[in-house]
Amino acid sequence: MDTPLLQIKNLSIAFTGSDPCIPPITVVHKIDMNLHRGKMLALVGESGSGKSISALSILRLLPSSASHPEGNIQFNNQDMLQISEKSLRSIRGKRIAMIFQEPMTSLNPLHTIGKQLQESLLLHQPKFKTKPNLLQERIHQLLTLVGLDQVLGQRLSSYPHELSGGQRQRIMIAMALSNDPDILIADEPTTALDVTIQAQILTLLKELQQKLGMAILLITHDLTIVENMADHVAVMLQGKIVEQGKVASVFTNPQHDYTKKLLAAAPKGEPAALPKEKREILSTPGINISFPIKSGLFNKTVDYVRAVNNIPLTLLHGQSLGIVGESGSGKTTLASGLLRLIDSEGNIFFDGKPIHTLSTKNLQPLRRNMQFVFQDPFSSLNPRMTVGNIIGEGLRAHNLASSREEESNYIDQAMIDVGLDLAWKNRFPHEFSGGQRQRIGVARALVLQPKLIVLDEPTSALDLSTQAEILDMLKNLQVKHGLSYIFISHDLRVIKAICHHVLVLKDGELIEEGPRNSVFTTPKHNYTKRLLTAAFTIKDAA
Repeated sequence: MDTPLLQIKNLSIAFTGSDPCIPPITVVHKIDMNLHRGKMLALVGESGSGKSISALSILRLLPSSASHPEGNIQFNNQDMLQISEKSLRSIRGKRIAMIFQEPMTSLNPLHTIGKQLQESLLLHQPKFKTKPNLLQERIHQLLTLVGLDQVLGQRLSSYPHELSGGQRQRIMIAMALSNDPDILIADEPTTALDVTIQAQILTLLKELQQKLGMAILLITHDLTIVENMADHVAVMLQGKIVEQGKVASVFTNPQHDYTKKLLAAAPKGEPAALPKEKREILSTPGINISFPIKSGLFNKTVDYVRAVNNIPLTLLHGQSLGIVGESGSGKTTLASGLLRLIDSEGNIFFDGKPIHTLSTKNLQPLRRNMQFVFQDPFSSLNPRMTVGNIIGEGLRAHNLASSREEESNYIDQAMIDVGLDLAWKNRFPHEFSGGQRQRIGVARALVLQPKLIVLDEPTSALDLSTQAEILDMLKNLQVKHGLSYIFISHDLRVIKAICHHVLVLKDGELIEEGPRNSVFTTPKHNYTKRLLTAAFTIKDAA
């Protein structure tokens, strides 16, 4: 019988609070998992079920408040929970590597991409210290592997904030693969990627797995990826593994009710009914956004990168507009420019008023009516503020509550609307999973009862059952409050379920636009056809 490369036996994880009188709270209960060489084990379950903290325990990356009351993790005849820090450092990044869920918080904002790609190579492979040419060759190999060589080959001096979410995710994947690890822990490695790049990355991981005999622990909420890629699957619910086995067996004959619920869940349905009154809420005859390229001793501007090139747009009251395209195509940049969060050129009209001429001071009162839910929830939430304060911050900024009691009621209702437990109001962002933090971001926007919400990949970190719940909630709130949405997503199932009109972008250009049914059933441009084909192949969304 094949001996597992890594064995997790009877593992429990508990957290200790600040009050020493309160005993530790166990959040993961006696789980067992085995990772075999050349095989992929998928770990699935709801947001907050314990998937990520179970994976982080393998490399002892949990905070000091965490403990393991029982169980062990065996790798290379060693218990990972007992070995010394020195031994652990020789394993991290070399023998066992990890792709983290949120690349913006995992990459160092003060170091360039090139320096961060070098770090693990220089630490674990001394030969690169004396052979800089070999080091640069390896870096370009890694960038080519993840499809970034042409984009970043000459821009290794770029910083993380200068890249799109998908590009940052690919940098994290390149860093994890740099030393050809025995085990790769991939925590939602494709959530920030468009469908075409997702297909490339998944194919790459599968090829490397077969070539290197690498074992992969894949944490994901996308069950179709599990079905197509994984050998075994373990299903987690409330800190327990409720079912596990070979993928084919679990998917064709699920035993647990929760597994059946997960398999039945998928974004579906029609967009919310449009109001009878057709009134423009946001429009532009054409918007341009450029970023300067600086060089030289005095950091002079030598050229410009045209990120958005003369894109027209019209959004109606109560309408959902979907924006799709590859990572780096200008989706988020376009939305940020429309809301005057970054500089742009062109006329912009909000609710019939020109806002392109308004000063920051005069624009401030309108901010309440145009809200943004950001792609990376952790970096957009203040780590020093509690959930209640984060959600209520906008209420205080715009003086919308006449008393503390009214403010508390607004916050409570927003938390209920997005499925957050009111008991979590005094917790901090780091105490939540990625999906829960995304819901906090949605609640922060909803509490102001705006006219327009830009949702930048708002469901990418959510499991399928929660995705469906959030989409239904957004559609209900849209009808109830007459909300308009700009919905940015690489998941075309989500776009199809909620959007009335679709824009397709590529390299800052508008490639195709039209009503949802028209774009999905009779796409005109070859690029749109490729996107849909990739989505249907990966997601089985046809």
